[in-house]
Amino acid sequence: MELFKKFYRLFCRLEELIVALFIFAITMLVFASAIFRTINHPINWAQDLSLLLFAWVVFLSGDVALRRSDFLRVDILITKFPLKLQNFLYYLWYIIPIVFLGMLVSYGIPLAVYNVKRPFQTLGISYSWATMSVPVGSALMIITIVIKLVSRLKGGKVEQATEEAI
Repeated sequence: MELFKKFYRLFCRLEELIVALFIFAITMLVFASAIFRTINHPINWAQDLSLLLFAWVVFLSGDVALRRSDFLRVDILITKFPLKLQNFLYYLWYIIPIVFLGMLVSYGIPLAVYNVKRPFQTLGISYSWATMSVPVGSALMIITIVIKLVSRLKGGKVEQATEEAI
């Protein structure tokens, strides 16, 4: 179990590094593309590569944000409810996104497979590299939510769920 915890911590750091690098790359690509277009030497592939990286940033950073914080909820109202109802609502607020993310995984995989033959116009690679970000990122978010729920069941604090559960 300790090996799994170390692996997951390393994976989380790697995921955050990838997101940061992709955001930096998108920024540089868009900036360079604008400069070169201004001097009549457009970088045709920059837009496609930015689109590809952005698709991955959206879903990977969603997982990072979910891991670092908790879902938004109206605590001022919920704290007025009995403790059992508060706990029920806590788990419900996580079950609903798990169902939604599960749907994204189940529909995203066939979409990525369908797009294998569709090329990025300027990159020469399959468009499925972009659409695969949906099921991969959604599956990672499901894992993060499950870790938070398990931590809560063990009595851990919600905000520290990933550190204590792994």
